[in-house]
Amino acid sequence: MKDLQWWQKTVVYQVYPKSFLDTTGSGQGDIPGITRKLDYLKTLGVGAIWLTPVYSSPMVDNGYDIADYTAIDPSYGTMADMEELIAAAKKRDIRIVMDLVYNHTSDKHAWFIESKSSRDNSKADWYIWRDAKPDGSAPTNWRSIFGGSAWTWCEERQQYYLHTFAAAQPDLNWENPAVRQALYEAANFWLDKGVGGFRIDAIVYIKKPAVFADGEPDSSDGMVNVHSMIANTPGILDFLQEFRREVFDGHDIFTVAEANGVGPEELKDWVGEQGAFDMLFEFSHVNLEFPNGEIWCRGTGWKPELIPELKRSLTASQLATAENGWYPVFFENHDQLRCVRHFFPDDADPQVTAKAIATLLFTLRGTPFIYEGQELGMDNVAWGSIADYDDISSQGQYELALAEGRSESDALRLVHRYSRDNARTPMQWTRGRQAGFTEGQPWLPVHEDYARCCVESEAEDEDSVLSFYRRISRLRREGAAAQVLQQGSYEEVLTEREDVYAFRRRWGGQEVLTVVNFTGKETAYAAELPEEARVIIETQPDSKRGKLRPYEAVCYLGRTARKEGQGQ
Repeated sequence: MKDLQWWQKTVVYQVYPKSFLDTTGSGQGDIPGITRKLDYLKTLGVGAIWLTPVYSSPMVDNGYDIADYTAIDPSYGTMADMEELIAAAKKRDIRIVMDLVYNHTSDKHAWFIESKSSRDNSKADWYIWRDAKPDGSAPTNWRSIFGGSAWTWCEERQQYYLHTFAAAQPDLNWENPAVRQALYEAANFWLDKGVGGFRIDAIVYIKKPAVFADGEPDSSDGMVNVHSMIANTPGILDFLQEFRREVFDGHDIFTVAEANGVGPEELKDWVGEQGAFDMLFEFSHVNLEFPNGEIWCRGTGWKPELIPELKRSLTASQLATAENGWYPVFFENHDQLRCVRHFFPDDADPQVTAKAIATLLFTLRGTPFIYEGQELGMDNVAWGSIADYDDISSQGQYELALAEGRSESDALRLVHRYSRDNARTPMQWTRGRQAGFTEGQPWLPVHEDYARCCVESEAEDEDSVLSFYRRISRLRREGAAAQVLQQGSYEEVLTEREDVYAFRRRWGGQEVLTVVNFTGKETAYAAELPEEARVIIETQPDSKRGKLRPYEAVCYLGRTARKEGQGQ
């Protein structure tokens, strides 16, 4: 096996800058706030920080509607602040990873403003334009991911433009080489600034079908989800290989793509030595409640029957990247509900379940990605009305739920569970006013449990979620188990069990066995322990061999007889 790259051995921490730390009293986080907390992040073993977009933006979709790829939005600070963050992080051996949003721009981007001005300007075909149907309606019946038609009428051109997401996020035309070159130049601008990698947003949508046609309606609104019509269109990998050649090759960075809809069996074409990226976020394990796509207003909620599906999904991803590519292990991000609610019933103790997920995060094969607040066990919110929610997707899904006949209370219940605002409430630093996030009025309310669930409180408690994250991160980075957890092979055991997830990692004659109880019932298990096994991490004190308490996780380290295929 080749020596691991730096990004395979470290921990990545995702920062949602608007909610991380406010240093000005504006009520929203900023770049200097990230710089101020670098030493805190180092205590988690963080070697890379992925920032969601901080570029110039009207903020219709919290920065994912970019008006200038090479400028910092004033609400976050200045380019000098960004340069200082990159330099200060480098001194601590931390790389800054930028978010590239290349499927679309803001409708306020200079490119779009010119493109919509006429049908014969220099950027007339930089976006996806189509004539209306003979009756004047939209070119197709595609529904945007945020709800409503994926087409918006433009008076200046007397045409419709396509937007996979919000109307303020027109899709770029990747078929135009000039568009691709402009995007590559923007990425190289940030490489010249010294960034350590890129996360690439919504990349599966950049290639559009040769023919735009109506799809079979999937709802009473007569529309079809645009994801099912354009995601992973054949030919997309040609674009992505060019992207790699023009930007990524020759730099000591890592790339990780958001690729919803790419399954484990397709990973070999996307990642690794022949693929376009180093890693790829595929969502099979977090979309188990949505077998028919991203319409989360139809979500079923977590059910015990999904545990075997979760195990199968994680194992499939582990095996798909065993020989080629690398897996980014994640259970939360800025678009997901909090993991303490995602994979467990509502009556489960979030402080217990947070540690169970952390055990998986750090013992599966791959690079762990922590989302801000996950290391505290932060929980979902449940605000009183849809008007309290900022998230544009939540509003669209709420309206779709009503259109499909759900009551207002039922639609709001779904928002409570699945809203992206669950992950976007301010980071909880102290027991003081506004959780130490801001001296002003926060852009989203601070979670009501912040006095208990905050860095200040949890740092004082050896049994807290934060203390557990620090211990298990250290376990993966140094000590007897580190090489096994970083490089070891993966084998699921107890595959017949519908309540316990167990797997072995093997390397150099050593073995780590991880076992996790996903239910609220005590259970026994009969997995063979390694020779001379000893507990190296446990989520509850005084674990018993062969038994697991509700939501308990435990890891054993010991010797294993070397067998072919078990590592070096």
